[in-house]
Amino acid sequence: ENELSDLALRYDLTVPLARVIANNRNELPRFFKRYQIQPVWRADRPARGRYREFYQCDVDAIGSGSMLAEAELCSAICDIFDELGFEDYAIRVNDRRLLFAVIDASGIDEDLANRAVVVLDKLDKIGFEKVADELKAIGVSGEAAGALIGLLKKIEGKSNSDVIRDVSSFTSGNETADESIRDLESILSLAKSDKMAIDVSLARGLSYYTGAIFEVILTGDDFSGSVTGGGRYDGLIGMFGKEKIPAVGLSIGLERILLVMDEREMFPEKLTDSPADVMVALWNEDTIPHALQLAGKLRESGLRVLVYPQPDKLGKQFKYADQVAVKYVCILGESEIEESSVSIKNLATGEQQSVPLGEAVAFLVQ
Repeated sequence: ENELSDLALRYDLTVPLARVIANNRNELPRFFKRYQIQPVWRADRPARGRYREFYQCDVDAIGSGSMLAEAELCSAICDIFDELGFEDYAIRVNDRRLLFAVIDASGIDEDLANRAVVVLDKLDKIGFEKVADELKAIGVSGEAAGALIGLLKKIEGKSNSDVIRDVSSFTSGNETADESIRDLESILSLAKSDKMAIDVSLARGLSYYTGAIFEVILTGDDFSGSVTGGGRYDGLIGMFGKEKIPAVGLSIGLERILLVMDEREMFPEKLTDSPADVMVALWNEDTIPHALQLAGKLRESGLRVLVYPQPDKLGKQFKYADQVAVKYVCILGESEIEESSVSIKNLATGEQQSVPLGEAVAFLVQ
């Protein structure tokens, strides 16, 4: 058992990426971007939106320390959630350096800082008073806990500019805090999104974050917890190689988003009612190349297309299309091929008509 103690299922996609970058740095361009969608595993207690096996959709930008990288990722988040139809999302942003500067300015001892971060990360779940109690329980003085909670209460609900003003005053004289605030201002200025709000209590649980961090939450009452998170991890790649390489990335929780979209009935009706817009029937073995060519042209136009998997009686093919709720069936028999036409059957009405092959797309999308 001791020999297996260092073996585990893949926890996330970021650490493996860091190893790949470190081992292949000379073969990769100076600036490298990638996306990856794969399963990961956690030893969590299963609950709504929380699973032991789930898919992460990661996007990372390697090689640049510019806040433009963070701004691009936040803009990508906005594009994704807007395209999916979410209106009630918010992007919470912070900086790990600013978080520790605030903890220091509160009077919390340095040796308690990491434990204080863990407690602070529970704020949105347990509230101010219980966070204060837990801070005292780990050894933070009542005065220091009161100073930290007092700041968080003071800036709650304020605009980004007001938060920056109050936090700058609270951490006055701390150069690291000043630098992190300038970085946050740069990200907000470049991203230009009213969905972004500075939240100095945001911690993100993973310790490899070194700078800006962000998290996407839904502000409706039907789901609590984050649906996307990420941040800058400039020190991680250097752990696997000799060179310290700046990097920033985000991870989208696919299952959580799908869960909410399903419960809110956000999926387009055509996706929930039918797997395809049209099915291409197969007349015989000789017509298969023509059927595949037609399917390709229909797909290029944006139509969702099924191809029946083998030649069969047309009656059976129509029955299958009806079972899976496909409205149209395209038939390319020998006569249609000779005439450069296609027969299109509307299963909803039972009507069938011959259409010139070049007009098939226009007919189906009308």
